[in-house]
Amino acid sequence: MAGELKIKGSADLFKLLLAAPILLLLSAPLLAQDLEPRRWSHLPSKLNVVGLAAAWTNGEILFDPALNIEDATFDTYLGAAAYVRTFEFLGKSARVDFTVPYAAGRWEGLLNGEPASVRRRGFADPFVRFSINLYGAPPLSGKEYVQYKRENPVTTTVGAGLQIRPPLGDYNDQWLINLGNNRWMIRPQLGVLHQRHKWQFELTGSVFMFTDNDEFFNDSSREQNALWFMQGHVIYTFKPGWWASFSGGYGYGGRNTISGVKKDDASRARYIAVSIGMPISPRQSLKLTYYTSDTHVATGTNTDALIAAWSINWGGI
Repeated sequence: MAGELKIKGSADLFKLLLAAPILLLLSAPLLAQDLEPRRWSHLPSKLNVVGLAAAWTNGEILFDPALNIEDATFDTYLGAAAYVRTFEFLGKSARVDFTVPYAAGRWEGLLNGEPASVRRRGFADPFVRFSINLYGAPPLSGKEYVQYKRENPVTTTVGAGLQIRPPLGDYNDQWLINLGNNRWMIRPQLGVLHQRHKWQFELTGSVFMFTDNDEFFNDSSREQNALWFMQGHVIYTFKPGWWASFSGGYGYGGRNTISGVKKDDASRARYIAVSIGMPISPRQSLKLTYYTSDTHVATGTNTDALIAAWSINWGGI
């Protein structure tokens, strides 16, 4: 795999590309890392949050046996910086999120019995997300917000959001595996959150839509169908600042077409995660998450990850 993988022996990489569902590597980690609880929680207006996160991910890649690719695995490390701002918009509570990720990883395995590996390090595609609560969760701050939360222990919130990932991550069309995707991703979201005293039940549906990548590997082009994702969360608050959640998600679709050749690589993967959040000061908090994912078909990825996130906030109350 000249120019892409360090390998003993030779192979026709372009033929391999046309046959292999390797593109699942790009969509599966994206979904797993997005299994995020409390995205529709009622927050006070004029709140600012700055956060840092680190994720350690490893897993195995399952290829069609006819490709003679065996024991394929990957290890990735992701760091991210984020900023969140809440505000009133058209009489509703709204928020905007900015996230910039930096990643490093290693992919390795056996091709025709010979070892092959590749490393990558650099910025992945950033994203911005705007969301608004269409029902419930009025835009309040200060004492009004505190009083509302105290007087309304049972509430229901319905929200909508739009996430956009511009193609700003590191990308080289001479490489098959990249940290950036060289295309836009647009993701509408719709969610509902029901809070009953210390319990929260959250459900979010979304669809990932992609523009074409006309500068894909080896002078080819890449088109991808919409990728649908549903996730649900059960959250329990022990006391102010302390909470735990159990999450599940399912992704379907995202079939690729490479230079007019349709691939049999549609995703059918499930994701499970557990998280715990805790305060470390009145304005700072820490969150730990473990997630696992597996494919429901003969090809795809099986993944395990550990995520640690720290945040500090000001304003709002």
